[in-house]
Amino acid sequence: MAELITYREAVARAIAQEMRRDESVVFLGEDIAAAGGVFKATKGLLEEFGSTRVRDTPISEEAILGAAMGASMSGIRPIAEIMFSDFLATCWDLVAVEIAKTRYMTAGQVSLPLVIRTANGGGLRFGAQHSQAVENWAMMVPGLKVVAPSTPADVIGLFAASVRSDDPVMFFEQKSLYPTKGLVPDGEIVDELGKAVTVRPGTDVTIVALAAMVPRALEAADQLEKTYQISAEVIDVRSLVPLDTRTILESVSRTTRLVTVEENPRLCGWGAEIVSIVAEEAFWNLDAPITRITTPHVPLPSADTLEDSVLPSVARITETVVKLLG
Repeated sequence: MAELITYREAVARAIAQEMRRDESVVFLGEDIAAAGGVFKATKGLLEEFGSTRVRDTPISEEAILGAAMGASMSGIRPIAEIMFSDFLATCWDLVAVEIAKTRYMTAGQVSLPLVIRTANGGGLRFGAQHSQAVENWAMMVPGLKVVAPSTPADVIGLFAASVRSDDPVMFFEQKSLYPTKGLVPDGEIVDELGKAVTVRPGTDVTIVALAAMVPRALEAADQLEKTYQISAEVIDVRSLVPLDTRTILESVSRTTRLVTVEENPRLCGWGAEIVSIVAEEAFWNLDAPITRITTPHVPLPSADTLEDSVLPSVARITETVVKLLG
């Protein structure tokens, strides 16, 4: 049987699934326990697992990740929440210099089975300091795995794979997706990191998207089919590190056109890496220039009309693909 649940509810179910399975899994962060999380994505966990395993922390990202790093080095499998991904900037030394490097620098003698989950991206009018999409920051750091699910089912399956990984994982939850719903099967769900999914088959163009851009790409693909008879294949990347280049390259080789849709600012976004790989490995299969649809390289505005104008939209995706195909 499958149940229709929200992305928000899937987060709590994912954490609970792994905490029930493994007593070494603990959860810490700001307002995650009694308050149920600032986005209400962790409701019920304190009541089920108690204050020893679900711990509220002071407002200190450095303290949260310092404690989580130490715990992961001593046989515990911590889940650490950084409330907004923007605040990773305050503890980036721990993420990029310590957590990402320890296993390598100890020649594998010390593992860090640690998940850092955080609310990421725009769409909720929180302004420039609370709306950044920063998954590309993490993607650039060797030693980190980077995951960004777009559906409730993927939240649970990819989170389980992240918790069970012996490497540190950055788990980005796009905050505008929290109220969205999807079917989730009963029982334990475990997925695999580093596997993209073709969520809509097509023959004329490949659209590669991540997190909140996936439903927008799917809606654009429907419009392209109905209005312009253009068949768009949509790929949900899901995992930036490891990156499933095979699924992307095989699709582009068939459709001969590629469009990436990313919430990152244009400069150094994750789509640039995918474009680079396709240009190197599938150039002779292409029938049109590779095209990136991104947010401009500007701080994200909080005014609704301004935020909507800079984030990739269904209309912009549709118009870009139509122009690409002439």
